[in-house]
Amino acid sequence: MIARRLLIRGGSVAAGKGAAESYASIIARELLTDGIEVLNRSREGDTSFEAVWTFYEDIEPFRPDILILHFGLDDMYRPVYRSEFKENLVQVVRLARERFEPDILLLTSQSFADSSVMDAASIYYRAIREVAVDLGCGYLPVHLWWMSHLESKGGEPLFDDDERYPNDEGHQIIASAVTEKIREIPSKTERQG
Repeated sequence: MIARRLLIRGGSVAAGKGAAESYASIIARELLTDGIEVLNRSREGDTSFEAVWTFYEDIEPFRPDILILHFGLDDMYRPVYRSEFKENLVQVVRLARERFEPDILLLTSQSFADSSVMDAASIYYRAIREVAVDLGCGYLPVHLWWMSHLESKGGEPLFDDDERYPNDEGHQIIASAVTEKIREIPSKTERQG
């Protein structure tokens, strides 16, 4: 029985580019046992601008109990200014809360070996954290999970040809982080009781 609906809205990483199976597919299987239906409305190349522009088609009709926003890397490469990125996240969060009051979780993406790329990504990751703190959203620093995995396990690279797109193992790391975080979010009935 489906008790809650989770919707993921993001860009290339959330859409699964670079992997045979996206983290969204992995968590859909994992969370089904918890009564959580997972919908993925992410598309390759989408930035936070597309999240705002398609809110009424990709998010609002589904009225999810939990909304995951996973943007940043496509914004960085397009490029979308940090201030625009931050304002776009704020707009989507506010629209969602006005329409159907979901729990909202904001995700960063992987870490990068190239320090100049990591410095650029960190600008967007800081903006994600700021929005989460300012608006009281959940926050999942995937890049820290990623670094911890690399430090503890080492081993195979977590991407194939392009470091922007995690491979299957990389998506598994993201799925583990997301699944753990989602299981910490009590349902509305649990909060009321």
